[in-house]
Amino acid sequence: MNTVERIVAKRVRDPEAIAEAAAARVRAKSPFNDKGRTMIIAADHPARGANSVGSEPLAMADRGELLERLCLALERPGVTGVLATPDVIDDLLLLGALHGKTVIGSMNRTGLAGSSFEIDDRFACYDAETIARMRFDGGKTLTRICLDDPATPSVLENTAKAVDELADRKLIAMVEPFLSEWVDGKIKNDLSPEAVIRSITIASGLGRSSAYTWLKLPVVADMPRVLAASTLPAVLLGGEVTDPDAAFAAWQEALVLPTVQGLVAGRSLLYPHDGDVAKAVDTAVGLL
Repeated sequence: MNTVERIVAKRVRDPEAIAEAAAARVRAKSPFNDKGRTMIIAADHPARGANSVGSEPLAMADRGELLERLCLALERPGVTGVLATPDVIDDLLLLGALHGKTVIGSMNRTGLAGSSFEIDDRFACYDAETIARMRFDGGKTLTRICLDDPATPSVLENTAKAVDELADRKLIAMVEPFLSEWVDGKIKNDLSPEAVIRSITIASGLGRSSAYTWLKLPVVADMPRVLAASTLPAVLLGGEVTDPDAAFAAWQEALVLPTVQGLVAGRSLLYPHDGDVAKAVDTAVGLL
């Protein structure tokens, strides 16, 4: 019985097995590895309809292959956890792949890639109550700030509520902010240092308390100045990588900055150009 058949059999015959696996899971003692760094594999892209990697529009749409790549990545030394939506995390629980790992639940995915309502990114996945009940470690929000889109205030309000509800439970609120704009009918994130700084200062102020808030940030030019905008812990995101050597070099430079705790990367490690997941993950861990 292959991976998909095993999961489907459990889902059909014993759906309670997911909750049982969550209850029995050995929790991570810390979000950090033995080097004091966090290395989280992200896999929440498909739930936003973002299945492409490079020139392959449906690369992440084969769930069996995605799970195999995730399990391989999670087994590598130094990898501390995963960030994903409930469907993916439930699969990983059934496979027993999350023992001793930090689990961050993705909370808002309704801003579907390429849609006319992409900024209106409502919270329709994990909530803080479920994250706590499942004994996970935190929740992640994608918080795009578009000054020309009237949905933005609701995005900020709902992000603040998620920060509050996670902080009330002493769980990490991982906020991924972007200053975004509509260009030719599509949302484009402004990755200039000035825009990223502005997104950081806005996101840092959301919620009643910042005690449990972490920032998930892109690596852009002039990172020392960018990261000077906040004292909140930060993790660096991977995103779509066209030049792996340049991406690894940029990560390495930013990782020495005082607020940076580690990496949260998905497609760049799960679908590397040479197809070698273990090598890509080990290289990223080596930067830490």
